[in-house]
Amino acid sequence: MPAAQAPAAPGRAAAFFDVDNTVIRGASGYHLARELYRRRLFRLRDIAFFARHAAAFMLFGEDLDRIAAVRGRALRISRGLSVAEIVSIGEDVYDEVLGSRVFPGTRALLRDHLTAGHEVWLVTATPVEISDLIARRLGATGSIGTRAESVDGYYTGRLEGDLLHGPGKRSAVRALAAARGIELDSSYAYGDSVNDVPLLSSVAHPCAINPEPRMRLHAAAAGWTVRDFGRRRRSMRQDLRRGARSARWAGTAWAVAVVVRGVLRQRAGRSAAEPVP
Repeated sequence: MPAAQAPAAPGRAAAFFDVDNTVIRGASGYHLARELYRRRLFRLRDIAFFARHAAAFMLFGEDLDRIAAVRGRALRISRGLSVAEIVSIGEDVYDEVLGSRVFPGTRALLRDHLTAGHEVWLVTATPVEISDLIARRLGATGSIGTRAESVDGYYTGRLEGDLLHGPGKRSAVRALAAARGIELDSSYAYGDSVNDVPLLSSVAHPCAINPEPRMRLHAAAAGWTVRDFGRRRRSMRQDLRRGARSARWAGTAWAVAVVVRGVLRQRAGRSAAEPVP
């Protein structure tokens, strides 16, 4: 949480937004990783690792072992990188990619909350340096993100606390509310995944945005509002049987294509560098 933020008025309402596929189409961290690879801060094998886990997530959903594996790999890669450099790269990624992937409907909803005098916070497992950047660009109050430890401006490869995920989001929002006098019984929350259920369950006005199939079913059972900003509205049966399946396979194919293209380029580069006998 930015230290410069002034205390909120007691009893003030807030709106809490997940980021990936709620505010921004797709995974913001994946675009950051691609840029890090382009600048030779990631290796091809690292991109292949993240693409493989992204494909597994799209096909089978999240589980704790997969989350732990991704977290561990990301922390090892980040060790020794400059915080300032990552923030600078994040600015470029937002300008070149992420800014155009913000859902117009979510942006309008965020602005409506600000106009109503509500605080607006992004709550995400994305590194806080990146979530703060996105919050600034959108005019939000601030963000709560995963914090990687740094010493003298360089990442140590360790976390401060834990990955902000699932129940961790709920705990972070409750701590923020207590510190800033936010009344959760008057507040709002938005997310797309069943992993956002703990966050949405913490407030009086939960809303599923662009929900994955399991989240859509949960929202229907709980009587939550559902908003679809990412595509044309379809019936629930169509969404479960066609839309979700095709979206997951398309995402998987895209991730695999990125890796294959990188392998081919690397091989082509080596071939070009070999001397002609």
